[in-house]
Amino acid sequence: MKYPLLIEKKNQAFGYQVSVPDLPGCQANADSIDQAFENINAVIKSHLTILSEYSEPIPNGTSIEKQRALWLANRTQAQLITDNSTEVIWGLTELDITPYLGKSHKINVTLPELLITQIDKKVSKSPDYKTRSGFIASACIALLNK
Repeated sequence: MKYPLLIEKKNQAFGYQVSVPDLPGCQANADSIDQAFENINAVIKSHLTILSEYSEPIPNGTSIEKQRALWLANRTQAQLITDNSTEVIWGLTELDITPYLGKSHKINVTLPELLITQIDKKVSKSPDYKTRSGFIASACIALLNK
């Protein structure tokens, strides 16, 4: 799952604050942008673990464009004027959410042979997928998130 990140530097004296708009309350502080990405990934994993433990749904990631538009729309004129000193950077992080979706269950699925062959070729050529099941799960998640 890809989540947009909002990275803000209020002034030179303090570091960066990074937040995940799709995961309210999910934020971290850092001294550098690189550290911000590292810190927020750990925070996201903890956040998703808690959601999973309480059987809460894992929120979908939205686009940076959508989040940027929402962020700008929620700023008042006064905030936009005073925020001129704030450096704002948008980023993207990608995490495998499979571990947070619950226990895996083995099921029997019937697929056409040509489709299985195409899936296996894709899995063997792409580092994004480790197994046929992982590929199918990713495809299902993507379709369900539409």
